[in-house]
Amino acid sequence: MPLIDGFTTLWDKLLGVQPAPPPLLVLITAAVALAVVATRVPWRIARNAVTIAHEGGHALAALLTGRKLRGIRLHSDTSGLTLSAGRPTGLGMILTLLAGYVAPSLIGLAGGWLLAGNRITLLLWVAVALLLAMLLLIRNVFGVLSLLVTGGLVLAVSWYASPDVQAAFAWTSVWFLLFGGVRPVVELQRVRSRGRMPESDADQLARLTPFPPLFWVSVFMLVNLAALALGALLLAGPILTNAGLL
Repeated sequence: MPLIDGFTTLWDKLLGVQPAPPPLLVLITAAVALAVVATRVPWRIARNAVTIAHEGGHALAALLTGRKLRGIRLHSDTSGLTLSAGRPTGLGMILTLLAGYVAPSLIGLAGGWLLAGNRITLLLWVAVALLLAMLLLIRNVFGVLSLLVTGGLVLAVSWYASPDVQAAFAWTSVWFLLFGGVRPVVELQRVRSRGRMPESDADQLARLTPFPPLFWVSVFMLVNLAALALGALLLAGPILTNAGLL
């Protein structure tokens, strides 16, 4: 039957394994992602993707811990807000607050795991599905536009781009999340040290636990650095294989 055949073809494409990228592509995409994170104007634009992952982390943790999700707002200054209802204290609230700053790096690590298996199409389609699911929770115009632009870009690459372009896009995106998860934590502590962010996730966690804000900033950083190290090892697979180390 044509419908079943079409579904089978689509399923095979989704779960199919693409060719491993050349080692040079892995190095170039890492350099591009690091340059975007390290430079002011590109980071100011690309940081919206990190904010989407950050707020998505809050939202997912809220749902998994039984809190009622009220909605997500994304702002043009790259800040965001996730509102949930439930107990203002307890493990659910702690995990919800904790999830934001570690989400981009952990998503990057998951992406690295998929790319280590050369499942580029699966990675791109999962990203589209997650962005569509998050779109249903957005409660402001800029947030809707951000999700539509980001999701549209990923969908266009996954559907129309050549395999080489898909590989370059996927590796750059995952490198960006791994590197990009670290910089906001540095920015958080810099702003906190000036007394300008008293309601940060770290400060709220400090009020819910016996540990001070700096402890939670350190937890964010350690988790993200560990994810970066593991993710880099996964993404560097083609280089290590080419060098005979794997």
